[in-house]
Amino acid sequence: MTQPNLTYIQELSDGDKAFEQQLIGVIQKEFPEEKKMYFQLLKEKKYADLAQLVHKVKHKFTILGLEEETKLASDFEEDIKNENFELQKKFEAVLNVISDFLTTIY
Repeated sequence: MTQPNLTYIQELSDGDKAFEQQLIGVIQKEFPEEKKMYFQLLKEKKYADLAQLVHKVKHKFTILGLEEETKLASDFEEDIKNENFELQKKFEAVLNVISDFLTTIY
């Protein structure tokens, strides 16, 4: 598994540290809530909402430099629509890696 990084954010910011911190702050605020909602929707079997949430979260994968994991999220999003959960464990592992990463920056 690729490790999250700030390369994309740094390229996007063009050296603007305040912008970087603001963007990272938004991710640090939203991601834990989205992760919690993911597990709630899964438990409630609200699969249409779950697929939409996975779609939203996968953009954070991209922002954090997780290209392969973004593809995984896209595949899982489509699978959820067919109630196929073969990729669930891999997706959840990525969620945990991101959670750990977000607690170590700024």
